[in-house]
Amino acid sequence: MSAVLPALIAVPLAAALAIALFSRGAERVADVLCNVGTVVVLGLALAVAGPVLGGTTLTWSMGGASPLGISLSADGLSLLMLLVSAVGCLAASVYSVSYMESYTSKAKYYVLFLLMLAGMNMVVLGADLVNLYVGIEVAALACYALVAYGLGKEYLEASFKYQVLGTVGTLCLIAGIGLTYNCLGTVSFREMAAMGSATAAGVGLPAVLLLSGLALKAAFVPYHAWLPDAHSTAPAPVSAVLSGVFIKVVGLYGLMRLLFLVFVPGGVFSTVLLVLASLSILAGALLALVQSDMKRLLAYCTISQMGYVLLGLGLGTPLALIGALFHLVNHALFKELFFFGAGSVERQTGTRDICKLGGLNSRMPVTGVTSAIGFFSISGCPPFNGFWSKLLIIVAAVQAGQTGFAVVAAVGAVITIGYFLRYERGVFFGALPQALRGVKESPVSMYAPAVVLAAACIALGFTFPWFIEHVLQPAVRAIMLGA
Repeated sequence: MSAVLPALIAVPLAAALAIALFSRGAERVADVLCNVGTVVVLGLALAVAGPVLGGTTLTWSMGGASPLGISLSADGLSLLMLLVSAVGCLAASVYSVSYMESYTSKAKYYVLFLLMLAGMNMVVLGADLVNLYVGIEVAALACYALVAYGLGKEYLEASFKYQVLGTVGTLCLIAGIGLTYNCLGTVSFREMAAMGSATAAGVGLPAVLLLSGLALKAAFVPYHAWLPDAHSTAPAPVSAVLSGVFIKVVGLYGLMRLLFLVFVPGGVFSTVLLVLASLSILAGALLALVQSDMKRLLAYCTISQMGYVLLGLGLGTPLALIGALFHLVNHALFKELFFFGAGSVERQTGTRDICKLGGLNSRMPVTGVTSAIGFFSISGCPPFNGFWSKLLIIVAAVQAGQTGFAVVAAVGAVITIGYFLRYERGVFFGALPQALRGVKESPVSMYAPAVVLAAACIALGFTFPWFIEHVLQPAVRAIMLGA
């Protein structure tokens, strides 16, 4: 079964190569190869699920010991992120079949998309900081190109800003990894965990550098300047993956993996994480409240919602970690759902401006219903999935004696309801403008993924006890390996 681990990286690379070689002038071939590749990746991730959820940690290595060789490992946390990445990328791949027809060279888009997927899988399977870093850079380089894929001034400007700030984060990561190796003599997660509490001694500066690099990749306030432009200008399926999957894998995953190894919950870094989380929750929500561009509103919403995940990580208690991971999964579902809806609306109407829209429920009923389900989920309305994850985080904060941060989370939830009410009313309700009377529902390949994600939001709201016990608990145990 360990041989599946390199296959999770090799399959998207092979699919990208096949598209580059065989789909020139044949876009349908590219459509098939990309979607088959993402389906196979999901199947491999599900194949790993059995032994990992049974308590087995799978390992695979080549080329010598860490940090020189390629070392891969899959535990409960890796599995959770693999599933999030595989489901999110498959949904975006299906959505791209129709959406990307208006862009040039769909085949090149799919090659970049699959390279990003391979890089993200490398991140979550990397057994040490070096392999994690290599995966981050592979995914990021592909992502820079995907953000600029429209080749307009707006696209290129957003991509350039992302590259400049991404390079700053990369330099922080390189310096942090080097200093961590100098202090501890290892970059292996397993070996750092075996050191126990001794790991934290003397790694203050490396921890600051690692935290800064990963926080920039995850776009927490005040490291967030690149995200609104990148997420709002990129093609809709890219925006969906960026928000729903990418920032979690290249930023949050590293924080989770190092949480009990370097950052030490309960100390000064815990306070730093809680403050960053609060700033992200409130600043992201308030900035979203004043946006009229649909995708820009969703981008700021991403900053706010990721603050809830960081809040759970900063608290560091088992209940808080369950809430954080649950909200990570929930956000992946309803944020992809929203970006798919926004992309469909923009494609069918020609605008992202909320002030120029309205009454689309009558013309795009499937998109309207799925968007409403996303609204109930992200706003924390019971019994939808977002209610339970936010509730767990708030209860965990109160139990940990951090009532002030619990209040921040509650206030952020109220503001979220406010700006999504404005979003829903402005886009789907009210009078239909005369110019939009000829609008029709988007193609089935665009609304079908949204229907599946909406169904998942409802299903997780009713099955969350099973999901927590069988999927999230193993991931929490992996996070707390060094505790």
